[in-house]
Amino acid sequence: METFEIKKELHSIIDSGNDKFVKNFYRIAKNYLQQLEQDQMILEGEKDIKAGKVHSQDEVQKMIESWMK
Repeated sequence: METFEIKKELHSIIDSGNDKFVKNFYRIAKNYLQQLEQDQMILEGEKDIKAGKVHSQDEVQKMIESWMK
């Protein structure tokens, strides 16, 4: 089944679903998208670590203190 067909069927399922189904489907979809975003952030962080783009705790504390001035 092609993506277009799946989307069309999902629209039909959502349109015919009751309130509980729609709310649960929405919650699942939102959680999935948030997880994708978090996974991407983790991958970027791991790349930064491998590239040596890190700061010590002392450096971070000094940065924060400079923002407070």
